[in-house]
Amino acid sequence: MADIVFVTGGTGFTGGYLCRHLVKRGYKVRALARATSNTTLLESLGAEIVYGDLSDPDSYRHNLKGVKTIYHIAALYRSESVPRKLFWEVNLEGTRNLLEAAAAAGVDRFVHCSTVGVQGEIKNPPATEDYPYNPGDVYQESKMEGEKLALRFFREQGLAGVVVRPVGIYGPGDKRFLKLFRYINNGKFRMFGSGQVLYHLTFVEDLVEGIILAGEKEQAVGQIYTLGGEEYVTLNELVGMIAEALGVEKPEGHLPLWPLWVAGVVCEAICRPLRIEPPIYRRRIDFFIKDRAFDISKAKKELGYQPKVDLKTGLKITADWYRQQGWLD
Repeated sequence: MADIVFVTGGTGFTGGYLCRHLVKRGYKVRALARATSNTTLLESLGAEIVYGDLSDPDSYRHNLKGVKTIYHIAALYRSESVPRKLFWEVNLEGTRNLLEAAAAAGVDRFVHCSTVGVQGEIKNPPATEDYPYNPGDVYQESKMEGEKLALRFFREQGLAGVVVRPVGIYGPGDKRFLKLFRYINNGKFRMFGSGQVLYHLTFVEDLVEGIILAGEKEQAVGQIYTLGGEEYVTLNELVGMIAEALGVEKPEGHLPLWPLWVAGVVCEAICRPLRIEPPIYRRRIDFFIKDRAFDISKAKKELGYQPKVDLKTGLKITADWYRQQGWLD
C-alpha cells in the first residue's frame, strides 16, 4: 500500500512540482488547498484535495490520519501590499497549527520548508547551514521565526522533523524571475552597481528531489539542509547567461545605486499607505548589492542530493518556456 504524504502549498510553484515528483515515486498525495485556489494540476495528478487553511487546523486535522510525512511548503511570500502581521499569521502561526496537528495525529516525519533568506546577506560566501541568522525584511523575519519554532518543536515534542532551506528557485512556471528575463530580452535591463555580487539559483526539479530526500533519509531527522544549484556566479555572469539563453546581446554599462534607492524610498512612502505594490522598493535593490552564495555539501553528503540541471541548461529551459507563454514581449 502506498504511503500517504500531506503537502501544503501544492497549488503553488514549488509545491506543484513536489506533488508531481511524489506521485511519480509512488506516494499517495493529499494536498491542502484553499477554496479559491486553482487545483487543476492536483486533480490531473489524482491527488486527494483537502480544502482548508493553515489558520484553521480543524479544516484539515482529520485528514492527517494515516499520513506518513508532511511536506510544509506553503508560505506567504514577499509582498508590499499586505499587512505585516499577515506574514506572522501564515509563516509562524500557520506553521504552529500544522506542527501541533501533526504531533496529535502521529505523523512520522515533518519536512519544514524554510529559506536561505533567514541568513540574509552572506558576508563570507559561501555560507553553510551554521551561518548565523540575519534576516533582512519582514518575510525573512517571519520565516526565521517559523524555522526556529519547527526546530524547537522537533526537539521538545519528539516529532521527527527536518528543515530545508531552498536557494533562489527558478524554472518553468516561475514568475519571480520573469521581469529580469523580460528586461534583458527587450534591452531595458540596467545593471546598478558593480555587478560583482554573487548569486545562487536552484532549478525547481532539483530542489523538489532534495526535499523528498529530506523526507526519506533517516539521518536527516533534526537537521537543516541548504538545497541549491551546483554553482553560483556573479550578477554580471548571470545576466550574460540569461542573455545567451534568450539569444540577445548582453546588456552593457553600469549605473550608480543611489538614484534607485531614492526612488524606492519615494515609491514606498506613496504606495504603502494605499496598500498598492510599489513599482520600485528598497528590498528589490538588495538584488544588486547583497552576496547570496551557499555551500550545499552537507545535503550532498548526508542526503545524496545531487543537482542534475546545470545553470546554463536551466536558464535556457526557463527562457524557452517564457517565450512559449508569450511573456517576454
